[in-house]
Amino acid sequence: MAGSGRRGPYSVLVISAHGVELSVGARLLMHDASFRVGPGDRIGLIGRNGAGKTTLFRALAGEIEMASGSLQRQGTLGYLPQDPATGNMYQHVRDRILSARELDVLVRKMRETQGAMASAVAETQTRAMRRYPRLEAQFLARGGWAAESEAARIAANLGIGEELLERELHTLSGGQRRRVELARILFSAPDVLLLDEPTNHLDADSIGWLRDFLASYQGGFIVISHDVDLLRASINQVLHLDANRAVLEVYSMGWDRYVKQRELDERRRRRERVNAEKKAASLQSQAEKMRAKATKAVAAQNMFRRAEKMLAETEGERRAERVANLRFPDPQPCGRVPLTAHELSKSYGSTEVFTGVDLAIDRGSRVVVLGLNGAGKTTLLRLLSGIEDPDTGAVTPGHGLKLGYYAQEHETLDTSATVLENMQTVAQSLTDTECRNVLGSFLFSGDDVAKPAGVLSGGEKTRLALAMLVVSSANVLLLDEPTNNLDPASREEILDALRTYQGAVVLVTHDVGAVTALGPERVMLLPDGDEDHWSEDYVDLIQLA
Repeated sequence: MAGSGRRGPYSVLVISAHGVELSVGARLLMHDASFRVGPGDRIGLIGRNGAGKTTLFRALAGEIEMASGSLQRQGTLGYLPQDPATGNMYQHVRDRILSARELDVLVRKMRETQGAMASAVAETQTRAMRRYPRLEAQFLARGGWAAESEAARIAANLGIGEELLERELHTLSGGQRRRVELARILFSAPDVLLLDEPTNHLDADSIGWLRDFLASYQGGFIVISHDVDLLRASINQVLHLDANRAVLEVYSMGWDRYVKQRELDERRRRRERVNAEKKAASLQSQAEKMRAKATKAVAAQNMFRRAEKMLAETEGERRAERVANLRFPDPQPCGRVPLTAHELSKSYGSTEVFTGVDLAIDRGSRVVVLGLNGAGKTTLLRLLSGIEDPDTGAVTPGHGLKLGYYAQEHETLDTSATVLENMQTVAQSLTDTECRNVLGSFLFSGDDVAKPAGVLSGGEKTRLALAMLVVSSANVLLLDEPTNNLDPASREEILDALRTYQGAVVLVTHDVGAVTALGPERVMLLPDGDEDHWSEDYVDLIQLA
């Protein structure tokens, strides 16, 4: 079995939701939603970006209140948000994972007590010898050394090896920290998992392992994911959040059957609508003929009412989901080489990320940065953007450089400011109305622009960060995993924008489609800093990374 150490017995109904209504400001996200999650319920929650999936997760986790309805929870819950908090950044990775069962505290106390048992002071030694069996009993009751091995095994399958387990959290990349949080949630073995885009930052092997883990999970889970292969392999139910109708539809079936059933449902709706419109038109035509006669006016009015009721009771066709209208900016003029980097090196504590990296970004050039997780790809972009300083070497702007930086952890957003205020900081030449129009094309309308950026879902933060790029007139774009958290339609918009952008791009991604859309000329390989001309031979490395 992919996952081990299940603590079960997973015999209780964990979540029961009835008549749930959720809103953000004046916008209704869902109404009268009812569903249950119990042992063996493996559920995929789907819907376009901004539909309210993350908001529903936050309500289920108890972070926000529902507008109405009832929600009952029993048992234990493990929640992986898109931007998880990682607690004490100076905590060791191993201890962070073990803290899911509070084993980190017990291990530390046991080690301290073992040291005291060797004390030359007889009283200290005696107290420690009395204390140690109590600590060991608590430790064994929570799984003991077998649990520590289980934590290491889960971590290894998510690409967190022994070397990383001994490092402090602040030395890790954003992607590595998110994998640590995923390992911690899985190790906690709760009755129900809530996983928001768990495959972000995972390599192909780790994604394959996670599919198997979820497919055999004995508790229940709800997963938000745009990874169709993961959904196909692991779920047995679908919750579809229709943003246009604010309705949560429940399909008690696996992914492939759901796709077919949804198409059949849509065909049925179309047939019912056509038949209802024909019957209503016939009734209305007959009523028009009768209404002129005073003796038949009441009957005619009743026929009009029947026609209106017939149409009202028939579901309309699903409208196509709205998609952000994305086009990267027209780059402002610049010199032949707008950005260069020479002999860059960076370390975090005693951990060297890379050393001696040289890079020259020509006007309009396209470069993809490749390397395994933790090789320094995000770090390189942070150095090029000026957010961090290199330990050695220098980044030199060329004539007319205008940088646009998309950060995978959304660090460029001010989470305490509203959506509109974030846009205004980078578009000072635009009026309030013009900023709102740009945001509207990225699906932020009405009260949405007044929301603090900190409460946005990962997909919404992605759209806001991209909207801020659009108004930047940047001639060099540094893009760090720009397709993460996006639904398929929004991802296609990004790929189309990459294809047509005339400026220079330095791209970090695990998405083969994004690299294909970019059409790179060069590849930078980290941590060695080697450059090469792009060839299709590197496609396999993207997937492995």
